[in-house]
Amino acid sequence: MNFSDERKFNRWFIIFAGLAVIILVLWNTTIFFNRLKDEERTKMSIWAEALLELDRADSNQNLSPLILNVLNSNTSIPTIQTDEEGNIVSSHFIDPDKIDTQEKAENYLNDLRAENEPIIMHLDRFRTHKVYYGNSPVLNSLKYYPLGLVTIGFLIIGVIYFFYTTTKNSEQNKLWAGMAKETAHQIGTPLSSLIGWTEILKQEKVNETYVTEMEKDIERLQTITERFSKIGSAPLLEETDLVEQTRQSYQYLQSRSSKLIEFQLQVPREKIIVNLNTQLFSWTIENLVKNGIDAMRGKGKITIEIKQNEKQVFVYVHDTGKGIDKSRFKIIFEPGQTTKKRGWGLGLSLAKRIVEEYHNGRIRVAKSEIGEGSTFEIMLKKA
Repeated sequence: MNFSDERKFNRWFIIFAGLAVIILVLWNTTIFFNRLKDEERTKMSIWAEALLELDRADSNQNLSPLILNVLNSNTSIPTIQTDEEGNIVSSHFIDPDKIDTQEKAENYLNDLRAENEPIIMHLDRFRTHKVYYGNSPVLNSLKYYPLGLVTIGFLIIGVIYFFYTTTKNSEQNKLWAGMAKETAHQIGTPLSSLIGWTEILKQEKVNETYVTEMEKDIERLQTITERFSKIGSAPLLEETDLVEQTRQSYQYLQSRSSKLIEFQLQVPREKIIVNLNTQLFSWTIENLVKNGIDAMRGKGKITIEIKQNEKQVFVYVHDTGKGIDKSRFKIIFEPGQTTKKRGWGLGLSLAKRIVEEYHNGRIRVAKSEIGEGSTFEIMLKKA
């Protein structure tokens, strides 16, 4: 059994053990409840016999102290005595306000009928009365105990499940962060070599156009390396002009995209200063734009727009692609959610993490209609 299987076994063992304990306690509680109910019925049968002796006694007859003790022993169980026709003869230990009218008395009697079977009092050979009684306060309290126990049990199981799920997600995040940092490290070695070869080519007086293009690609690889190295650690945020940074990302994407993609940029003329990590922000814009290009299948229009209010700034990325169903507005930001045959579905998940966890902002699908396109919104706070 490997470590992962052992943890899964432990998790399910704890859950099933918890369920077994809950079932065992419920079973014992049920037995205790029924036993207590039987004891109360025995007590009420003795009390009814004592009440019968009281009804039979003459006014001049002295009652046995035992009879008086039995009658005085019940001070909490409500009772109603009825005759052969069901009329109420007497009541004991019931709040008068609950039976001060005929309707209230009948309703209360029906409640007692639902709780327990009546005790039959044989007054003589021809007359019988019935004593209806309710549960004692202790029994009523115990009646809700299993419900509370089950609720607490399921809450505990829910906490255990949440703990293991959170731990699993945390381990997955650490794994992705470790893979990203290792990728950045692996890229770094050949990248340093390429920089060296570029300097040699300059000295050999190779066509400057070739060298310039190589330097652009090297700069791009350096940016990618920096992005991957920042995953899993808190990035440095600096006061940056969001308009200029968005314009740079726009120009780069426009120059590297197909001519079938029409780009449009709508930004204010004045500066908008926000706390930003430029590498991660440009990565977010690229992910949203590439997601839009994929949705348009390589042909359509991408619009990047910036709006602002007194405290916040909004970046909108709109495409004219196939659109997103409203039921998927939230789940598309989860890892692995993709409609493409290729890809791991990490682009939007990374964008969400960059915006919300690293920049304390918000990203969402602002608008989308099937067949007409989608608009993603990034909200950041001004510096």
